[in-house]
Amino acid sequence: MEPLTIGLAIAVATVIVLFSGVSVAIGLLLVATAFLWIFDGPRALTALPELFYAELNSFALLSIPMFIIMGAAIASTRAGPDLYEALERWLTRVPGGLVVSNLGACALFAAMSGSSPATCAAIGKMGIPEMRRRGYPAEVAAGSIAAGGTLGILIPPSVTMIVYGIATETSIGRLFLAGVMPGILLTGLFIAWAIFDTWRRGAATAALATARYSWRQKIEILPRVIPFLLIIAGVLVALYGGIATPSETAAVGALLCILAAVVIYRMFSVGELWLVLRDSTRESVMILFIIGAAGVFSFMLSSLFVTQSVAQWIAALDVNRWVLMAVINLFLLVAGFFLPPVAVILMSAPILLPIITSAGFDPYWFAVILTINMEIGLITPPVGLNLYVINGIAPDISLRQILVGSAPFVGCMILAIVILCLFPGLATWLPTAVMGTAL
Repeated sequence: MEPLTIGLAIAVATVIVLFSGVSVAIGLLLVATAFLWIFDGPRALTALPELFYAELNSFALLSIPMFIIMGAAIASTRAGPDLYEALERWLTRVPGGLVVSNLGACALFAAMSGSSPATCAAIGKMGIPEMRRRGYPAEVAAGSIAAGGTLGILIPPSVTMIVYGIATETSIGRLFLAGVMPGILLTGLFIAWAIFDTWRRGAATAALATARYSWRQKIEILPRVIPFLLIIAGVLVALYGGIATPSETAAVGALLCILAAVVIYRMFSVGELWLVLRDSTRESVMILFIIGAAGVFSFMLSSLFVTQSVAQWIAALDVNRWVLMAVINLFLLVAGFFLPPVAVILMSAPILLPIITSAGFDPYWFAVILTINMEIGLITPPVGLNLYVINGIAPDISLRQILVGSAPFVGCMILAIVILCLFPGLATWLPTAVMGTAL
């Protein structure tokens, strides 16, 4: 059987297995095992345990649970609501200031936690009721938080970027830097739309008339928020300055965030600390399990010459490189509708990287493009994790309303991809300026 035909059969089987309801990791292992058994015989399976272990035998992977603990420690406190409240007090007189403050809080909390669902939950619990109380439509309140939460996988430190770096053997520090300017760009587009939409709806006057804060009220909340922001800044400075490796900076950041949670928010209870560690362990094991399974899946594709054949077939296409990139974006967009970001990256990045580099695209720029596609998947059905998180927070707001509210922000993400295609330096300038030209 031809490798491309085998690849098509693998794709169909993978979709069927994943849609059956099994976990992503188990599904990938089942498909990989079945096809190796069919085409290479039972002896091919003897190498699978070693392959699974080898995929996880990397010191760089230690940064994943450490950053997750860091985010969980922050998410377990009132840091999210305090961040939201601080921005709301400072931005209340801006047209659409309440939506803007929610989006700003999402961006900053995303940088602190690195988790989109955690960002939605932490900011949405206060932001959605407050926006609705002040007259904002339910779809605007819910959609803005759902979209703002997606920034968690782009703005560093980002677990998604770490997974991409491990899957493609690219610099994690350089990937973090590549996400800074696009993250600011995307946040700016979100805020610009929020201001325009508020003005268009005529809701600005009502919002401004209901809130006034003194300078004392604006300043008194800052000491509860600034320590966490300083920790994040310190982690990034240590990482980009070459002071420590990603794993070391993540470990120190996790410890400092736990200490800040204990000191600032009086999280003295052993039970509360246990919940942070339990939830972090659960999420870390899930991601690492997917990484190990994806390594076995990639080995199966390579051993059956599917990866090589797909790369050769795409390389042989006589099309403009931007047409090629448009096709890749469409593929990533559709994949993001059905699979979580980590799974898409682990399954597609090793195959796509040689294709995009041979076409003359920068791998760090492509990481940003891929991540924004994954962000779109977080607020679009059928998976759309952020949609369900928001629906859980505000069950009286229907999924249709949340989708309507988040749709304009999907447009902002597509616009960001177009801007990055026109001006790739937005993603590549900062890594080059800080760390030099990539080898």
